[in-house]
Formats: sequence, C-alpha cells, structure tokens
Amino acid sequence: MHQRIRGDIEARIRSGEWPPGHRVPPEHALMARYGCSRMTVNKALSLLADAGAVVRRRGAGSFVATPHPHIESVALAIPDIAHEVASRGWRYGFRLVARRLRAPRRRDAQELELAGAGRLLALQGLHLADGRPIALEDRLVAVAAVPEAATATFDSEPPGSWLLQRVPWTRAEHRISAASADADAAALLEVEPGTACLVLERGTWRGEQAVTRVRQRFRGDAWDLVARFEPGLR
Repeated sequence: MHQRIRGDIEARIRSGEWPPGHRVPPEHALMARYGCSRMTVNKALSLLADAGAVVRRRGAGSFVATPHPHIESVALAIPDIAHEVASRGWRYGFRLVARRLRAPRRRDAQELELAGAGRLLALQGLHLADGRPIALEDRLVAVAAVPEAATATFDSEPPGSWLLQRVPWTRAEHRISAASADADAAALLEVEPGTACLVLERGTWRGEQAVTRVRQRFRGDAWDLVARFEPGLR
C-alpha cells in the first residue's frame, strides 16, 4: 500500500498537477483516502522525501520539492523510442538480446554509483521499425532503485518505456556523439562494420539515487534528433 501511495503522488508531481511548493494532503486525509494506517502513510512520505520529490516540514506538512539547483535544462527530452517510431508511421518492435544480473565493475565509478550496495541489471536489446533494426541499446538498471526490474520480462514493453512509466526522474544527463559500428554491433544492426552511428548516452537520477545508464547506437541512415527552441526560453 505504501508503494501505491508513493506512486500516486509521484504521478501527480510528474504530470504537473502538483507543482513545486504544492502542499501534499495531510496524513489523516491520506489515511482516509487509502484506508490505511498512519505508519503506512508515513512510510510512503518518507520514501518520497528520501527521493527528493517532497520536503517534509515539521508542524506544516509535506510539500512538492523545488527542483534541485544543479538540475540543468536539456536540449532534448528523454525520448520514448516506441512512441517516436509510432509517431513516424512505423510499426515498433523490441527484441531483448541479452539480460543478466551482475555486480558492478570495481574500477568503474559510474557503475559503482549506479549499483550502490546492490547489483545491476544489464540489458541489451534492439529497437525495430517495421521489423528493421534502428538502434542497439545497452542499459544498466540499479536494482536497489527499481527492485521490480529484476523480475520484469521486457517482452511486451522495452526497458526505456517501462522505466519512464514507473520511475519518475528528477535529473538527467545526455551525451551525444558519433561512432562507427564495430563488428558485433554491425551484425545486430544489419549494417556493414564501420557504418556511422549516432550515439546517445544518458544517465537518470531520482533525487540522489542513480536509476539507469543507457547507451543507444542508432543507425545513421534511420534516425535523427531534433530540438526546438524559442527566444526567451531557458
């Protein structure tokens, strides 16, 4: 029940229904709404506070947190590839190539931050458009941040879409580059080795908890990224 309460509140925050500074209903109101104990409500609010989604003020209640001052505007929103493919009139598909639970590599600072004291779920998959491979994705998910990912099959929903629906993020970091497809990637993408690929690397956090890191290699002849700007917007 506490996860349900947490999820409902996160959904309202993510949708913008509850903006920064909005007062979350008091504990007694949440107890009545969900038919649960104060302890359950308190646990949900504590998890939200730990994730940086709300601020709890003694004697005043809980309020939607103002975004962390080090959060930067990004030129590109986190893309949902399934949605993007469908919007372009193609039939979307996803094929899971590899999956395993493993410990972080000891000398990899990013993996150590992501895993914390837990393990990582390592996923590799192909995004398809009308049956044609368009992107090869290598993703790491922090099991401590998203325990349910350890048992998710990702056979009907790709990991990126699955995470966007279940884990609201508060901070993201993008890196865009270009690279030539090595032999293994070329075989999966059905291109010649050395073919130019657009590479998107991204990390997301919820509060101070790292959630996922992903590297997506898009076929250069099949994908582009577009950012729109208006004067005066920051």
